[in-house]
Amino acid sequence: MQIDAVRFEELVVEALDSIPDDLARLMDNVVVTIADRDVSGGLLGLYEGIPLTERAAGYGDLALPDRITIYRLPICEMCTDEHEVVHQVRVTVIHEVAHHFGIEDDRLTELGWD
Repeated sequence: MQIDAVRFEELVVEALDSIPDDLARLMDNVVVTIADRDVSGGLLGLYEGIPLTERAAGYGDLALPDRITIYRLPICEMCTDEHEVVHQVRVTVIHEVAHHFGIEDDRLTELGWD
């Protein structure tokens, strides 16, 4: 299934907008980007940064933002229709945002967000 870059960005924005306001307000110093594919080619998304639960008192305004990258092509390749892409984008965005909050992969698997 192929989704063009503009439509894919809309899906990512919709997934971010679906995060409850109470949680979205807690997100701090994080940027979400979209790329076609990671270097290995296999990731759906990637969180890079210092999770909120690990930020010390010295973490300040000059810190570079954490980065969440959502990879368009691997998501499209695993889906057979747009409905599946919408679902997988939402799962991937929630999964990576959870890492920003310090939730590890094993806990996400237990919660069904793997």
